[in-house]
Amino acid sequence: MENRLETIDVRTLLPQQPPFIMIDKLVHYDEVLTTTTFEVRSDNIFIEGDELNPCALVENIAQTCAARMGYINSYINKEKVKLGFIGSIRNFCVLREVRLGEQLTTSIEVKEEVMQLTLVDARVKVGDETVVTAEMKIALSDIDSLA
Repeated sequence: MENRLETIDVRTLLPQQPPFIMIDKLVHYDEVLTTTTFEVRSDNIFIEGDELNPCALVENIAQTCAARMGYINSYINKEKVKLGFIGSIRNFCVLREVRLGEQLTTSIEVKEEVMQLTLVDARVKVGDETVVTAEMKIALSDIDSLA
């Protein structure tokens, strides 16, 4: 399944559109763990000098959550992608700056799902090095994405 996931255009899974896309590929999905990749490029709107603004890392985590829900909606439930909203972010910790040219691997682990709220632990890595950790709560709406 994982090779098939990498062929999906992530823009079909997300309500966000360029230039606000902060993930490149969905590389793993199961009921608990979802993983995406993202290359930090010079045309990114969140680049400051040769570093990625931490706001982009929050968005990268949120879009990994959105890709998970977009995949569930599109490929499992055969529905339209729904809009989601960040309900809360806790313990957001940037362990080091992310630099231009680095490849991020972002994983979210579902800790709890109640109705349309999902609580995840997130980890962003560059290679084997963890650069960001956070806990995020996402609220899914019934509103179809316009994308």
